[in-house]
Amino acid sequence: MSLPVSPVFEEWMRAAITEAHRADATGDVPVGALVLDALGNVVSAACNEREARQDPTAHAELLAIRRAARAWHSWQLPNTTLVVTLEPCAMCAGAILAARIPRVIFGAWDEKAGAVGSVHDLLRDRRMNHQVEVVGGVLAEACAEPLQRFFAERR
Repeated sequence: MSLPVSPVFEEWMRAAITEAHRADATGDVPVGALVLDALGNVVSAACNEREARQDPTAHAELLAIRRAARAWHSWQLPNTTLVVTLEPCAMCAGAILAARIPRVIFGAWDEKAGAVGSVHDLLRDRRMNHQVEVVGGVLAEACAEPLQRFFAERR
């Protein structure tokens, strides 16, 4: 039985989905991410830019985290929430831990590379120096649809 999801989480996820659609212009995998402050204001937003930048680390989460750190002039992002349309991978989970982000909300589960509950659960691993509150599956179908369409068009 899943717990009810806050309507504000769904609102934030819809904004992340809008961000994901920006990746269509460059042929990137449609993933969007936002970093929000404690009041729910957007500090930064990004979509995947691996193709656009020819950079394997240009995941939406990493770009949003980098932009938020620049905006706050700090590598630590306490009192923030990362909202992302796809479950973060191990690389992105590592960046979330390094930035000390206390909460992650994601949409679609990634059964192949997910590191926040599917394949691994790095953000809640007690051996890490920082644990993160995780809310997964928010608007999961709406988040998965652009990804499914993207990969179906390439097969």
